[in-house]
Amino acid sequence: RDELFDHYGIIGRSRAMQDIIRRAERVADTKSTVLITGETGTGKELVARAIHNRSPQRDMPLIKVNCAAIPESLLESELFGHVRGAFTGATTTKKGKFALADGGSIFLDEIGTMSLTLQSKLLRVLQEREFEPLGAERSQRVDVRVIAATNRDLKQMVADGRFQEDLYYRLNVIPIELPPLRDRRDDIPALVDHFVEKHRQRTGKRIERVDDSVLAALQKYEWPGNVRELENTIERAVVLATSPVLTPASVSLLGATSSPSTGLPSMRLHQNIEWVERETIRRALEQSGGIKKDAAELMGISQRALSYYLAKYRID
Repeated sequence: RDELFDHYGIIGRSRAMQDIIRRAERVADTKSTVLITGETGTGKELVARAIHNRSPQRDMPLIKVNCAAIPESLLESELFGHVRGAFTGATTTKKGKFALADGGSIFLDEIGTMSLTLQSKLLRVLQEREFEPLGAERSQRVDVRVIAATNRDLKQMVADGRFQEDLYYRLNVIPIELPPLRDRRDDIPALVDHFVEKHRQRTGKRIERVDDSVLAALQKYEWPGNVRELENTIERAVVLATSPVLTPASVSLLGATSSPSTGLPSMRLHQNIEWVERETIRRALEQSGGIKKDAAELMGISQRALSYYLAKYRID
């Protein structure tokens, strides 16, 4: 198995991915704070795990917290713990995720959803390396590496006053930006091979190869859900395959080779909005022969707004 490919499941020979693997390996030796950005499904958690697994603290825990999945009211006690009687229902003393991660790493996923109040408390942990459990008299020291991830534009959130500027700079010590799958289509064949192998072994199915027309279709598709969507697509194809060759018939059940009847790439609201924004800009630029002023006029937005979108979606 090619070592290049299977770096902790981060697969890709594209220059972008090789740079990311190198950067992750370099930062693993340090205890620097890392901020991983990228769209949903690009593999931010895989990179976080790779950094932890290559670090001198690899035998210590890597504790994951999905900030978006925990209700705002519970997140503080989830992160910092509480003492008995700190609030109604706190019948026992509970260790928070920071205390559990002591000596290891904590992975704060979807950091962009955290409230400003909690952001201040997180900033204190990063600056002072200490925190106070809810209802506690004393603060606790902690030695932990913080890896944060987000699919939001934190710079823009800072400008809008929704994210603390100091915290942004504290988190953004080592930035790692994961490209969307549509920007590294050359990696799709390697990813397909990897996922076919993975799910073939898991299901015990005999899959010998993927039809060329299927590969061509997979490379043409926009992948709004990125690598995760590609894996789900391949997993379904393997499960539903009736022959050793994955044909368009087994993959077309997936919406990857035929766009869903709604004309939208997925059911995920933010992905759809981003897809519509990109598609509108692409068509406006096509119609205006690439002249920004005319394209902006066609879309009814200012040239400055257009520049923001071009940078956001890295459209040349």
